[in-house]
Amino acid sequence: MKRRFIQCDVFSAVPTRGNGLAVVVDGEGLSDAEMQRFAAWTNLAETTFLLPPETPEADYRVRIFTVSRELPFAGHPTLGSCMAWLAAGGRPKRPGTVRQECAVGLVEVEIGGAVPAFRAPPTTVAPLEPRDVAALAAALGLDAADVRRAARLVNGPVWHVLELADAAKVLAVDPSRARWPEDLFVGLIGAHPPGGECDFEVRMFELSNAVIEDPITGSLNAAIAQWMRAEGRLDTPLTIAQGTAIGRLGRVHIRPDGEGVLIGGAVSLLIEGALDL
Repeated sequence: MKRRFIQCDVFSAVPTRGNGLAVVVDGEGLSDAEMQRFAAWTNLAETTFLLPPETPEADYRVRIFTVSRELPFAGHPTLGSCMAWLAAGGRPKRPGTVRQECAVGLVEVEIGGAVPAFRAPPTTVAPLEPRDVAALAAALGLDAADVRRAARLVNGPVWHVLELADAAKVLAVDPSRARWPEDLFVGLIGAHPPGGECDFEVRMFELSNAVIEDPITGSLNAAIAQWMRAEGRLDTPLTIAQGTAIGRLGRVHIRPDGEGVLIGGAVSLLIEGALDL
């Protein structure tokens, strides 16, 4: 059976400088094992499969896979899947807003602005214990004094986030020697000097026996935005840079409004065709 397939680049205005995503537009009928095998084969950060919705309010349902597991929610797959669905002829039930169904529930994507933007899902915010902060700092070769704030954030994925003194400290981290006894998602954020193109620099590491750095991570940026909002530190739009340390040009646009926070970014459709599994 031939299935529509789109490969896109998310969170950068420059094609190939963002985060790649594979989208199987016609995912109905594939088993869990077939989805996981194909996601492993693409060798991209995530691969998504679009399905008919099970919730009446939703426009479509998405399942999101890394090379090794299924995720309940992720940011760049949300924006990329939405734009792929629209490119394949999808029409939202409510003009200007696409409602995506995923494992964390309904996620709204606004499509009327300069870039598509999803509404950040609810996030649980809790402080990190000082001993955990010290252990993470040591693993990443940081001086604990450089950590200004730290939190455990849950919006589907579980994030351990350290806010450092500035963006230069974030970019100086060399994670190549870091080791952790179990899989752990770690985020770093630090402010750029005022007046520049970007307000903050973000990096995301998956720590275990080896370290993987994600180019641009929408779900992490969404969690950070909700953390800032909960602490009263988010009252104006922000532009976040990510991927700088690994040669990407990621730009995540964060916009608070009366209902919550919107997380936006450019999407380029690079490959369109048919998939035969």
